[in-house]
Amino acid sequence: MIETIRIGHLLREATSSPYRNLVTRPTGVAVRNRIEDALSRSDCLTALLDFSDIELLDFSCADEIVAKLLLTQASQRRRFMVLRGLRDDQHEAIEQVLRHHRLAVVAMVHGDEPLLLGWVSPDAREAFACMPRTGPSAPSDLARALGWPEPRMRAALDALALLLLIRPEDGWYHPLLVA
Repeated sequence: MIETIRIGHLLREATSSPYRNLVTRPTGVAVRNRIEDALSRSDCLTALLDFSDIELLDFSCADEIVAKLLLTQASQRRRFMVLRGLRDDQHEAIEQVLRHHRLAVVAMVHGDEPLLLGWVSPDAREAFACMPRTGPSAPSDLARALGWPEPRMRAALDALALLLLIRPEDGWYHPLLVA
């Protein structure tokens, strides 16, 4: 089950403002608190954070909303997070903040194309990029697709699974589904 959270709606509720700009740390805290409240009432396995109604996202709000939300979720119920509706400048702000915290998240760009934002090893990034072409796969299949030894692929997939960027199940690794 997927819980879609519209960030623009939460911003309007939290600030009673007609603007669609996520700026200032207090604004980020207010929106993150509303996201956490929504997630605490949900049984979903995946949360889809929809930024499509947001015009501007500064570094402080990227830190408060995305990085701190990932840090909080890691210490509570482990849930998959996916971002959607981000513009290029918003990708950049989130990317920098996540790299600083050594975190990563999946973002859906250009329709349904998954992109990793944040910090992961080059091997993990390459393994992740291969998964949309192969779909759910065993490590041996992905290793063959990239011409890697299987232990190298297992290490990359385990790193992605630890960061909740893919879903391991019965020896297979699945890309996150948001539809």
